[in-house]
Amino acid sequence: MAARAYWQGQIRLALVSIPVEIYSATKSGAQISFKQIHEPTGKPIHYEKVVTGVGPVDVGEIVKGYEVSKGEYVLLDQDEIDAVKLESKKTLELTQFVDQSEIDVLYYEKPYFVVPADDLAEEAFIVLREALRRSKKVGLGQLALRGREYVVSLKPCGRGMVLETLRYADEVNKAQNYFREIPDDKPDPELLDLASALIDRKTAPFDPQEFHDRYVDALKDLVERKRKAHGEKIIEDKDSGGGRSGSNVVDLMAALKKSMEKGGAAAPANDDKPAPKKASARKPAAKKAAPEPAPVPAKKPATRKRA
Repeated sequence: MAARAYWQGQIRLALVSIPVEIYSATKSGAQISFKQIHEPTGKPIHYEKVVTGVGPVDVGEIVKGYEVSKGEYVLLDQDEIDAVKLESKKTLELTQFVDQSEIDVLYYEKPYFVVPADDLAEEAFIVLREALRRSKKVGLGQLALRGREYVVSLKPCGRGMVLETLRYADEVNKAQNYFREIPDDKPDPELLDLASALIDRKTAPFDPQEFHDRYVDALKDLVERKRKAHGEKIIEDKDSGGGRSGSNVVDLMAALKKSMEKGGAAAPANDDKPAPKKASARKPAAKKAAPEPAPVPAKKPATRKRA
């Protein structure tokens, strides 16, 4: 395997130890990076490490320090930090098994591929993988990575397994702090049927290749146009027609009906999210499609928007 292992160690289940290697399962996508430039000269800005009253310092003179009180630090060398003994640096002990549905999506952080370290480890690796698959459970344990210890989950993935780092409970905000003002109302049955039908029409198999970062594409286009304009300022038209309408009162029934009239086939992946917004934003068309007022349904979306 060409890639370099991110971590090497063993998975331990009771008295069984399985040598494994883990590899990052994701990579950074396309992005536009900007440098800070000194406009009068057109040269890039550089940063120096400086000490107050001393000035620029050599990198070799820099150590890590932990502030124990204001202005007082305990200095630590990197080899002292590396020597901290923690069993989870080299061993992932599976201490619990749970249904995958029990772990809220908010806790998942980053995935890694897990493979057996050598031929001798393959048999035990396959046994653990298939046992997890048969039981429909995920294993939980703790593992030291990137200078901290994580809670991790382990589950089957094809011929291998996937390890995912999880956030600790104090790293996840309580949902009720944000959702409590949303009213616990029952939706209008006809509105619900229309929304469900619209979802059914736009349902299609998930294909990640259908999605790409359109903001990066737009920035690249801006850079190219700016280059051809020889530095002339380029400002996009801010009113693209996709924003909110002036009023929060929207005829939801008419908007849903209008959306249904647009066609029966599943829309392209990149259009899935904007479609409902565009429909609800077309206030004049909505009023023509619904001559009779529907005050009760109209107020519900407004409350949800404020939340």
